[in-house]
Amino acid sequence: MAVFTPVTLDQLGLWLKNYSIGTPLELKGIPSGIENSNFFLTTTHGQYVLTLFEKLTRSELPFYIHLMAHLARHGIPCPAPIADRDNEYLGQLNGKPAAIVSRLAGTSEMSPGVAHCSAIGSILADMHIAGQTYGRRLENPRGPRWWRETAPQVMPFLPPDEQAMLADELRFQVSHRLDKLPRGVVHADLFRDNCLFEITAGVPRVGGIIDFYFAGNDVLLFDVAVTVNDWCSDTAGELDTARTSALLAAYHAERPLNAAEKVHGPPCCAPQLCDSGYRGYSTTTCRDPAKSSMRTIPRAFATFCDYAWLPAMACRGQFELLRPIG
Repeated sequence: MAVFTPVTLDQLGLWLKNYSIGTPLELKGIPSGIENSNFFLTTTHGQYVLTLFEKLTRSELPFYIHLMAHLARHGIPCPAPIADRDNEYLGQLNGKPAAIVSRLAGTSEMSPGVAHCSAIGSILADMHIAGQTYGRRLENPRGPRWWRETAPQVMPFLPPDEQAMLADELRFQVSHRLDKLPRGVVHADLFRDNCLFEITAGVPRVGGIIDFYFAGNDVLLFDVAVTVNDWCSDTAGELDTARTSALLAAYHAERPLNAAEKVHGPPCCAPQLCDSGYRGYSTTTCRDPAKSSMRTIPRAFATFCDYAWLPAMACRGQFELLRPIG
């Protein structure tokens, strides 16, 4: 969320005449991020976030903007787009598509504990449930087509053994798309910096989920794998058992994973290798449940395979771990 296209208060004041959010008082650029120009906007009516889209076109943006509006209407703490006086969410400012959304409370937690992981698991399940009634569709923009297009660009930067591993993983994923698993809208980028927390009575509460601009339609379990891999990994790239258990238990309590999802957890983890543009994780082997053989994958994903148990409700509100997959 850096600033690539500057905006002055005078320019903004003219543009906001088509909105009913008051007169601008302060506009402060948000320095972090890499995709869009973002600003904290304070007006006489309140606090907002102004975004100028640097890469996404006006024709591509309605899926994301209306998704946020849909989720916000269903109680998900995400940015709510603000309509102008023509009832449009999207405008144009300084030659770029632009939108104003509500500003959410809280800060990102880059060293999450068990309670944070439990909270994010619960809100992820709630988002998946709310997304089932969203009418627009967009296939995951970081799905198989993107993998095939991006892999040749990545290959020259990898040593031969890792080139072979990536090529093998792409072949494996082609035969394990698992499209019969539950599908819906996925955030696909729910990393630690895209969640804001508030503390209530000493307990972390999700104050906001942001950055929906990689969202799309895909297998819901893929979104779980993306989230687990980021929120539950330790500094060595291994999954922390307590955090992983807490996240999965909280998710499962809201949207119980079915038998097929429990079986196919491991193949859903490895697409992150492609989605991340290859992050150079150390590698290990894990058992391929479809082939009953061992295969080499990045260690972070392999660890998820090892711990791809799903929490089952037991008596007195406790959870027990199902037998590890593989």
